[in-house]
Amino acid sequence: MNTAEDIKSFFKGDIDDSRTTLEKYSRDASLYKVRPSLVVFPKDSEDIKNLVSYIAKARKEGNDLSLTARSAGTDMTGGPLSESIVVDFTKYINQLKTIGNDFAVVEPGMFYRDFEKAIAPKNLLLPSYPASKDLCAIGGMVANNAGGEKTLKYGKTEQYVEEIKMILHDGNEYTFKKLSETELELKKSQNDLEGEIYKKISSLIINNFELLKSAKPKVHKNSSGYYLWNVYNSDNKTFDITRLITGSQGTLGILTEIKLKLVHPKPASRLLVIFLKDLDPLADITERMLKRQPESFESYDNNTFRLAIKLLPELIQKIKGSVFKLILGMVPEIWIIATSGMPKLVLLAEFTADTTEEADRQAKEASEELKKAYPHLKTRVTKTDEETQEFWLIRRESFNLLRSHVRGLRTAPFIDDFSVRPEHLPEFLPKLYLILNSYKIIYTIAGHIGDGNFHIIPLMNFRDPKTKDLIRDLSKKVYGLVLEYGGSLSGEHNDGLIRSPYLKQQFGEEVYLLFEETKKIFDPDNVFNPGKKVGASLEYAMAHLDTENRK
Repeated sequence: MNTAEDIKSFFKGDIDDSRTTLEKYSRDASLYKVRPSLVVFPKDSEDIKNLVSYIAKARKEGNDLSLTARSAGTDMTGGPLSESIVVDFTKYINQLKTIGNDFAVVEPGMFYRDFEKAIAPKNLLLPSYPASKDLCAIGGMVANNAGGEKTLKYGKTEQYVEEIKMILHDGNEYTFKKLSETELELKKSQNDLEGEIYKKISSLIINNFELLKSAKPKVHKNSSGYYLWNVYNSDNKTFDITRLITGSQGTLGILTEIKLKLVHPKPASRLLVIFLKDLDPLADITERMLKRQPESFESYDNNTFRLAIKLLPELIQKIKGSVFKLILGMVPEIWIIATSGMPKLVLLAEFTADTTEEADRQAKEASEELKKAYPHLKTRVTKTDEETQEFWLIRRESFNLLRSHVRGLRTAPFIDDFSVRPEHLPEFLPKLYLILNSYKIIYTIAGHIGDGNFHIIPLMNFRDPKTKDLIRDLSKKVYGLVLEYGGSLSGEHNDGLIRSPYLKQQFGEEVYLLFEETKKIFDPDNVFNPGKKVGASLEYAMAHLDTENRK
């Protein structure tokens, strides 16, 4: 069969199998390279409906075709990579359809940066944005259940998805939203695919409710597995499949439209910066800060801070303001390093309020409390918005700084997103450092200290034949430690090629079988993004490591 020619007969959008395009879409921000056979750019939902119907029919006839949705391609797990057909949303299906008083309706291909600008005049914000907010798209945020610096206060993307339009394997588009008990029964009575899905998935969840509740990771942030434990609320008897679709990485159907709840952010912000020489007081400092309810509580390590100082001129170019003032603003940090040495961790506690005076007061009171408990602790409260932005840039740009400035080595996100409870960190982190330092690798650590969610980015030479074994070995040890402390293997970035093979280890055989059954209920013919979440192969992932030392 000539797939491209067949698709052209019913497809209004663009179809591309050029070498340049296939090469571009063979990568995301992960370790992997998987070359697709075709990339398509649908014009609208009708294009996708026809495409899904075509692929479903082809699979039943024995043709190994599938569809993998892709937005901005910033995924760090290999989630949007496929050997078959990649469906790009950013070219055409990228519109903001409606802005309400506290919600917006948007298509998955819209970049978050454009979405943020469009809703800002109404003082609205989708607060679950990740560090890649200037690069990512809404579809990827929903598919991965994104979180970031404001998750501590506001929660992850799953809490902001109110409705989803999604095309299922029959080629029809359905709307999913929270249902009452009565509405659920009406859905189950339908004699169609939607009714069948509601009957089967509600039975699976309710019949295994206690098992699923116990399987839910006991952490503040999780993006691993299918979130079956989030769908049914036994207290108010509601049933919300959007809580399952969010974070499913396009494995259940193809999203075409999302209704998002939005918040009104506080206008003023000040940052308390804490320079931690050792990890002993970390648990107590974390507890003290969390009691004061900062909007964000973030961290980055000495390697990240050292790199940021080295690349300060480049960072300054990203900030709109006086270069002289910004350089002058870094003098206190340089003095701290000169007199006390490089801190092991830099902690950022952000306090927001209706006025700058109130935000400043909150930050200073938190600093005074810490100084009373730890007289030798070095802290600083930012005085201007530019200074605050300076520290946020170091935190947000750490991954991109590494990608852009290391020769002969490459960023390797494979243990990049685990989550443990903050109270375990003083015991957990030294064990983690012991594992990492037993290997001759350079790495940085940055993370959401308030959520216990850390991003470890090693730098590696992918042309070294030992690298593959090192990734396998180090993953096993770090993941084992995370699970020993009851953590999750992914707090934000999801599973993709890199972590899906470990889901059985994280959730156990019984729950993993429920994940497999969930996939069959929604996608019995394996049309959508196969090999992610379930049916994953560690051997396949290792065989598709990108051995080029690209940035």
